[in-house]
Amino acid sequence: MTGEDELRARTREFLAAHPPAGTGRLEFLRARFDAGLAWVHYPEGLGGLGAPRALQAVVDAELEAAGAPDNDPRRIGIGLGMAAPTVLRYGTDEQKRRFLRPLWTGEEVWCQLFSEPGAGSDLAALGTRAVREGDGWVVDGQKVWTSSAHLARWAILIARTDPGLPKHQGITYFVCDMTDPGVEVRPLRQITGEAEFNEVFLTGVRIPDSDRLGEVGDGWRVAQTTLMNERVSIGGMRLPREGGMIGPLARTWRDRPDLRTHDLHQRLLKLWVESEVSRLTAERLRQQLAAGQPGYEGSGMKLAFARLNQEISGLEVELRGAEGLLYDDWTMRRPELVDFTGRDAGYRYLRAKGNSIEGGTSEVLLNIVAERVLGLPAEPRTDKDVAWKDLAR
Repeated sequence: MTGEDELRARTREFLAAHPPAGTGRLEFLRARFDAGLAWVHYPEGLGGLGAPRALQAVVDAELEAAGAPDNDPRRIGIGLGMAAPTVLRYGTDEQKRRFLRPLWTGEEVWCQLFSEPGAGSDLAALGTRAVREGDGWVVDGQKVWTSSAHLARWAILIARTDPGLPKHQGITYFVCDMTDPGVEVRPLRQITGEAEFNEVFLTGVRIPDSDRLGEVGDGWRVAQTTLMNERVSIGGMRLPREGGMIGPLARTWRDRPDLRTHDLHQRLLKLWVESEVSRLTAERLRQQLAAGQPGYEGSGMKLAFARLNQEISGLEVELRGAEGLLYDDWTMRRPELVDFTGRDAGYRYLRAKGNSIEGGTSEVLLNIVAERVLGLPAEPRTDKDVAWKDLAR
């Protein structure tokens, strides 16, 4: 199944058998997955048809024209963009069958238990421990900045299984059941007033060995698949022209000529061009993905995403003058998703501050681009061959 015409015909046959108007949303999504139309580049039986990734657009266009429901991808972005590619690459056949379908339909929300209070930018320094006990593992530790932990059924988790090895070794990758009684989720209230992030405390959490992804001690390599996909999903999302943060700013400029100045016009033009360049670069990156796994170019895209969002939202506040200082609602909420364009300028300005932290700090990503894309010499790392237990903390 590789031809565009054949795939379009298959999608139309599916729609005829499952008309969106007469089929329940969840029933439709499950049937779409089973028909191989969820992500066509995945293997048959796992939501796909083994077709080229680029042909997903053919399916999506037919379904959108028919008014078919989607799986609310923004709400389940961690599952779709990070967990699924990792499960597909490193999971057993049983794990793939168990996790991928409810992940894609949105029946099970996922979160990411990676960062810790003492291991954020230096993620490999993490101290959460997983100790082997019988046919499973017992996990103790703390994670932080966990998006959607208050909604999640499952989490992708990395923990230290051998403190006697250097920090990048001795880490193992697990799937963690967020309903385990040892999992405690606490909200982290942000500068926006909301608690979109959480801190997660793990106390005696039991994980069966069957929920391990990859080999024992190979968790850092497995995590690289997650992290590279995370940066692509953040910085390489598909947008129309003037999509994303530049859209509200451009609309304000057109609708409010009374706010315009020559200096603001020049700055807007520069950001508009950079946004369009970034959008087209993201499109090229997605085309490269069709040939295999994402490369480190995703780090560059995520860098650009953070910088542009912060500069654009700052210019929007400045353009609006006193209006830009207003903020609509400081109510403490625990939202299901981040809505950059559906809120006011004040929210965009405040929330964009987190873009240079989440998904890898800009400082770390600059190092990745320098070393792994540009081939520049690596920074000296004196702790590279030192056992984790001997590191100063």
